[in-house]
Amino acid sequence: MKQRTLVVISSGLSQPSSTRLLADQLAASALGAAARLGVTLDVQVVELRDLAHEITDNMLTGFAKPALKQAQDSVAAADALIVVTPVFSASYSGLFKSFFDVLEQDVLADKPVMMAATAGTARHSLVLEHALRPLFAYLRAAILPTSVFAASDDWGANSVEGPLRDRIERAATELAREVERREPATVTDPFALTENFEDMIKNL
Repeated sequence: MKQRTLVVISSGLSQPSSTRLLADQLAASALGAAARLGVTLDVQVVELRDLAHEITDNMLTGFAKPALKQAQDSVAAADALIVVTPVFSASYSGLFKSFFDVLEQDVLADKPVMMAATAGTARHSLVLEHALRPLFAYLRAAILPTSVFAASDDWGANSVEGPLRDRIERAATELAREVERREPATVTDPFALTENFEDMIKNL
């Protein structure tokens, strides 16, 4: 079995939240889809609600405190991401955007990302296309074709069978295939020497 890491970013503000519920369902489906392809996923969940103060401090000081640094390192080392945000004012939440603002440059480059969002009504479903997709395209992520939106009406019976469940399964299958065909993610140390010391002396 191949071993890969999946990091789930949930930016719901309440506990419990429909955002975390959708994140958990997406992760569970991805686990199953990956297993069918011979891939074992190590799933790590990052709750941005718990990091709100540290994210703000990082934006003000430029330094990440331990919990936020751990989350940043997890994202950098992940083989794929599931990102889920509630819809605020017809866009992603400020907390969601702020987290990606404090990541290192290019950390999402070519990393598979499944996008998802929750809101009270289906009128906000286009937020995935007019807000999230441009954001992750700018960050040069490998955005999966299928994104998942869940309105209040999609929960209950529809979360077990129906359009929401079908979309979750399709997105999970796309993520599993993308992870299975790729080599494991590697993290480059920006401070690592590209030459050994002797070669550097010779070039002086």
